[in-house]
Amino acid sequence: MSPVSLSPFRPRPAGASRGAALAVLSAGTLMIILDGTIVNVALPSIQRDLGFSQSGLAWVVNAYLIAFAGLLLLSGRLGDLFGRRRILVGGLAAFTAASLLCGFADSAGLLIGARFVQGAAGAMVSAVSLGMVIALYPDARGRARAMGVYSFVQSAGGVLGLLAGGVLTQAINWHWIFFVNLPIGSAAALFSLRVLPDDRPAARIPKADQIHTADRAGQAARTPKAGSGSVDVPGAVLVTAALMLGVYTIVKTADRGWTSPATVGFAALSVLLLAAFLVRQTKAAQPLMPLRIFRSRIVSGANVVLALMVAGGFGFQFMSSLYLQQVLGYDPLRIGLALAPTGAVIGVMSLALSARLGARFGQRAVLLPSLLLFAGGFLLLARAPSAHATYVADVLPAVLVFGVAFGLAMPSLMTLGMSEATPADSGLLSGVFNTAQQIGGALGLAVLAALAAARTDHERAAGHALPAALTSGYHLAFLVAAGLLLFAAALAAVLLRPSAPSSGAGGDANRTEDSGTEAVNGLSAPASSPDQSREQDQARNQEPARDRPAAAPTDRTAHV
Repeated sequence: MSPVSLSPFRPRPAGASRGAALAVLSAGTLMIILDGTIVNVALPSIQRDLGFSQSGLAWVVNAYLIAFAGLLLLSGRLGDLFGRRRILVGGLAAFTAASLLCGFADSAGLLIGARFVQGAAGAMVSAVSLGMVIALYPDARGRARAMGVYSFVQSAGGVLGLLAGGVLTQAINWHWIFFVNLPIGSAAALFSLRVLPDDRPAARIPKADQIHTADRAGQAARTPKAGSGSVDVPGAVLVTAALMLGVYTIVKTADRGWTSPATVGFAALSVLLLAAFLVRQTKAAQPLMPLRIFRSRIVSGANVVLALMVAGGFGFQFMSSLYLQQVLGYDPLRIGLALAPTGAVIGVMSLALSARLGARFGQRAVLLPSLLLFAGGFLLLARAPSAHATYVADVLPAVLVFGVAFGLAMPSLMTLGMSEATPADSGLLSGVFNTAQQIGGALGLAVLAALAAARTDHERAAGHALPAALTSGYHLAFLVAAGLLLFAAALAAVLLRPSAPSSGAGGDANRTEDSGTEAVNGLSAPASSPDQSREQDQARNQEPARDRPAAAPTDRTAHV
């Protein structure tokens, strides 16, 4: 597959292809996602060997989650300023080293510290990977296919983590759930240097072609100048502190409750820090997160819908795993096998159908029924009985429905959420997208788990048997998750609806696959013919690039 001239990267080395680059990015992402779930299966063994208390054991997961969610936004912006490949390779190297420490950990403190480093390194990898995929595939059809591959890797990593965790923990010991990252991380870092060209701002576009390429992409005014990148340090401190404190508050609600003084106080402080960050961004000369990215109703709406979808979706894997374990009596390996069909169906949907359906009907038209189908899967699980339940009759139908729904919905949301990414801010938009996913998942899981536990306690107090009480709690969580998905569908119908094109611009970015337009720098412009491009280039090149003023923000955004 030949390189695409609109890519912000230098031409790839001979023999390299976009497919090879996508494979490397997918491998790094798979390692990060896999590590997020593989640990859950091994927690009982870790607790027994290292002497964790029940509350301390939660920090094996929480330390990773807090660092990961808190640093996504900053990592994405650093990638834009100093090169996404730099951040990616650094993250892969740090993650591999931290995995080695986790594997050799002989104390609770060392394991928790190494898990925090893993989370920070994982944020570096995840924050820039999606932006790099966008840069590799500027054409709408290729991007839709790449989004299908990327979303499949994300979902498959979760299912594979459950399977691998059970196999490694039972066959060898829990240390190997971390050692398995060493060959993957090392290979991904080395191949990243080989197949992902240098994308630092000074190297994104060869000097001889800089004006020509930037003008063709409509982004000359937005391409960073060499050495111009700088970090808004106060903004970075504020947003990182706000996100870390917010995630910490959420994960501690299981111990403190939602109305405790500590929960309310920390939540208020997190909101204040976030508000101070937003104020800082309006005043900083070079803001960490230019607020113009949220002027697009499509980008903002896609992130809100994503947070709601993931908030409900996290309930599927977590609550269905508990149902299989505590009601049906499954061991960890059987749980992984029971949920594996979801990954298989997601693969078929995201790899074979999502791009075609998006090109034929538009991303919004694919997303809306997928969200409704997602909600339907939860309604199926809400009917699962506590006695005489069978996997084939009571669980498998929902597992298959979830695979279809997620396999179609996630690529569409990724395409919409990154629809206005440019070489100057694709890392930032990738960080925002991933942050919305993590915050939504953490908040949704905390709410659903609390509701399920409260219902179970109430049923037990009323004299019901434990399996029936547990099932009642899970049913409530499934119903609430279905409600979140229905609300997400309603918001998507409103926020992501096509708008009437404004004069001289516009079009429906939902149909860029058919119309040959691409959303660039907040505008949706039709593709020019080669002759038109040459004429435009000649006219523009008569004026030195340094003399052209920066493009002023406009209120015309891509309509999806």
